Amino acid sequence: MERLVERLEKAVERLETVCQGPGMCGEGSSKGVAQYVQAFDALLSGPVAEYIKISKEVGGDVQKHAEMVHAGLMSERALLVMASQHQQPAENAFAALLKPISEQIQVVQNFREKNRGSKMFNHLSAVSESIPALGWVAMAPKPGPYVKEMTDAAMFYTNRILKEYKDVDKKQVDWVKAYLSIWTELQAYIKEYHTTGLTWSKTGPVATEGAKAAPAAPAGVAPPPPGPPPPPAPVSSSTDDSASRSALFAQINRGEGITSGLRHVSDDMKTHKNPALKNQGGPVRSGPKPFTAPKPACNANPSQTTSPKAPPLLELEGKKWRVENQENATNLVISDTELKQVAYVFKCTNSTLQIKGKINSITLDNCKKLGLVFDDVVGIVEIINSRDVKVQVMGKVPTISINKTDGCHVYLSQSSLDCEIVSAKSSEMNVLIPTEEGDFTEFPVPEQFKTVWNGQKLVTTVTEIAG
Repeated sequence: MERLVERLEKAVERLETVCQGPGMCGEGSSKGVAQYVQAFDALLSGPVAEYIKISKEVGGDVQKHAEMVHAGLMSERALLVMASQHQQPAENAFAALLKPISEQIQVVQNFREKNRGSKMFNHLSAVSESIPALGWVAMAPKPGPYVKEMTDAAMFYTNRILKEYKDVDKKQVDWVKAYLSIWTELQAYIKEYHTTGLTWSKTGPVATEGAKAAPAAPAGVAPPPPGPPPPPAPVSSSTDDSASRSALFAQINRGEGITSGLRHVSDDMKTHKNPALKNQGGPVRSGPKPFTAPKPACNANPSQTTSPKAPPLLELEGKKWRVENQENATNLVISDTELKQVAYVFKCTNSTLQIKGKINSITLDNCKKLGLVFDDVVGIVEIINSRDVKVQVMGKVPTISINKTDGCHVYLSQSSLDCEIVSAKSSEMNVLIPTEEGDFTEFPVPEQFKTVWNGQKLVTTVTEIAG
């Protein structure tokens, strides 16, 4: 009897080993959950849980952001459960199923945009730049490389976090490792279970927008809500149109008789011959009105229509120099700088700012007609959402990033000629190179590109028109 029990136990162990392999043991496990859903749950309880835990320890905006990321991952889990129980739907129905995930991605990115003055802006940016990786479920046939591309987009900001906190706060370094490990593990997960795209069940009903998955998802995760009903079909009016056209042509063919039904207007009924009529029946228009800009819609709350201007600010907050809401200030100077400090310049107009000494990084955000002069930056100078900005490097800077900016002049020094200038969604950019005579030679940054398929990949070059 003991031998029989031992043999049964070994047999059970072998069956469990087979069901835990890369394939699926039937359509799911003994609990009725597909194996790739269980593997996703392991990712949630592993790297994701660690990321949530450290984010709570960091607190503030990082914790709030982590909760939004977790909500997006749970929406993705709900879709995976549905895919494990339904056959692949039509393209339009699948787009509706993806809506909860895309909406949560937008929530995560909007949080970063609303908190650009946050002390943890690099953390928020790292998450916002990479969170579109949740859209891998729609990226057939190469979802894995897509996640890798999104992860690389976060590296720019995570490197800044590591540089800032490497020898200062180990918790921040652990946060970076935990967050990046989510996408690393997700790539391995996709490679094993969804190599060429989201895997759908071969049995069961076809997934639709209103379809509900079996109660395999944890509490609190509901299937996507049904969308609005399709618009009613347009009513054909070809018969009415034909009748109207026939009546119109019949009237025209009457010739001079078409005016027989018009009423005669006597002189006393004419406004220009009877001034007393001008004051009756409202104002009389003498011609077309000139164009006027449309007035803004009325606001239910009058206090919100005219928000007071924020006070100008120039102060050191921790390791961040905050220069905000400065207008017509031509002598702004930051002189007491340290290597670990950063400068954040926000909503400054028609002003000039000089930063002396060596600083970690500088960010210009929502500035207009701003002049910036600085000595040395060890990290990056970033220009975002600005207009008519002039930046002059007196010492050395490795990278200048220009994003969503119209009109930007960058004056380089002799020691900063190896600077990398990265631009996106910007126009009217010029780089000025110093000459031996002490003047500057202006070179425009190309804005127009040509992309062709060479049989293996896309090749992008500057067009001849752009120079």
